[in-house]
Parts: sequence; C-alpha cells; structure tokens
Amino acid sequence: MVKATVSGLVMIEGKIMLVRHTYGVGKDKLLLPGGHVKDGEMPEQAVSREIFEETGVRARPADIIGARLKKDEWLLLYRMEYVGGTPASDGYENSEVLLLSPEEAVEREDIMPLSREMCRAVLEGRLFIMPYDPELKFTGFRQDEYMVYGF
Repeated sequence: MVKATVSGLVMIEGKIMLVRHTYGVGKDKLLLPGGHVKDGEMPEQAVSREIFEETGVRARPADIIGARLKKDEWLLLYRMEYVGGTPASDGYENSEVLLLSPEEAVEREDIMPLSREMCRAVLEGRLFIMPYDPELKFTGFRQDEYMVYGF
C-alpha cells in the first residue's frame, strides 16, 4: 500500500513556519509541517488539517510547489495562504514552532534536507508553482473526488 503524505509552506510576515519534530528520522530536526492523508480525505484537506493540528495556524492550500515520490510513499508540498492563528507547538508531534526568514532557515544545521531546499527556493525566488484554479470546470469534474493543478 502506498502512503500518502502532505506538507505545507506557510509564510507569516515574510517568515517561514517550521516545526521541530519529535520522532522518526526527523527527530529533533526542523521541517515544514504536514503529515498523513487519512482514508477518504483529499490532500488539500489533509494539509490544512495537519498544519492546524500541529501548530494552531489556519492556512489554505494555494498551489502545489513540489512532490517527492517513492515506491511506497508520495508527498505533495503546498504553498499555503496564512488565514490566522498564533503558531504554537502541539507538544506531541513537535516540540516547538519557529518562524524563520528564508536566509536563517537555509543556514540552520538542524533542518531536514527537503525543507532546506524549499526554503532555498523561496530565498532564491525560484519556487515552482502548479496553480489550482477553483473556477476550472469540465464534463465529469467532481471537486470532492479530485483536483486539477497546473493549467
């Protein structure tokens, strides 16, 4: 079975929100918040839910900015629009939430490689964007079943 995961790049006042993970390969490292997509859940719902659960921040997906594909897992990275909330650790999956400038983030030694590269892309102004157009409608399209990005 393939594991579906999501992660979100949330910027608040020009700073990137990162969490310090408490378990697994990312234990004690900084990374973009995210997690697993539940059965029957759309990835867009999952990334908003995961970010809120981990940080108390409300954010909505704007675009897909990256993907990591493995034989047994896929990860979609979203650029998120900050809606509100004060960043705070959930005290479980992460031990702290930091807001760092892109410059600060890429210099950290305690950041996971994929998150560092996303921060570097922000710093260098080279984020790849696959936009979502909520107005896109065509025969057979059902927004509750799938989303179309990229045109």
